[in-house]
Amino acid sequence: MSSEPAHSQPVRHHDHGRWLVQYTGRMLVVCPKCGGRALVVPLPGLAAPKYFSELFVQPRRLTCAGCGAVAEWTAEQRGAGLVGAVPGGTEDPFFRRPLWLQTRCAGRILWAYGEEHVDALTAYVGARLRQRHASPTRGMFARLPAWMKAADRRDEVLAGLDTLRALARRSAPADRSDAAHERGDRPRHHGSLYFRGGPYQQLQQH
Repeated sequence: MSSEPAHSQPVRHHDHGRWLVQYTGRMLVVCPKCGGRALVVPLPGLAAPKYFSELFVQPRRLTCAGCGAVAEWTAEQRGAGLVGAVPGGTEDPFFRRPLWLQTRCAGRILWAYGEEHVDALTAYVGARLRQRHASPTRGMFARLPAWMKAADRRDEVLAGLDTLRALARRSAPADRSDAAHERGDRPRHHGSLYFRGGPYQQLQQH
């Protein structure tokens, strides 16, 4: 494995419009039982989703290797549709547990779902030139707060991302960041309604 700093990234970043929900395949959260690091992943045995929109309603499982806690999430059925999760904020969108990867940075809270998310943010923040190749409608990078995109905050944010990367390797309750607690800052308490048949299609907001 390379010993170069994680933020030794190419100076040019290409934004292909990847959605935030695409980083929810492996999420690190605070265990509801012991306060250590728990893992949220898609329920084992599921077929790979054909469409990104399926990720909003994909069943999930929470497990904690430290205390053995297990929980499962399935989307709420509403009529012919399913109420999808809403990514964003410092809680996971399924179990609404505080994210394990949180740290104080530039007077705010810097957070990420997991290592892949940290790496993606590092590549974006560390780039000197950013090019967008897709619509920003659901794109994660287009929706980042201004302070994370600012050139004069680059080094500070990269240092914060290094802190999150280090946190990802720790799991004991005592390793928990003092920033990792409930804030109720998720975008909405309820998500969009999706129906089945081909790609999951969004019907309305709740």
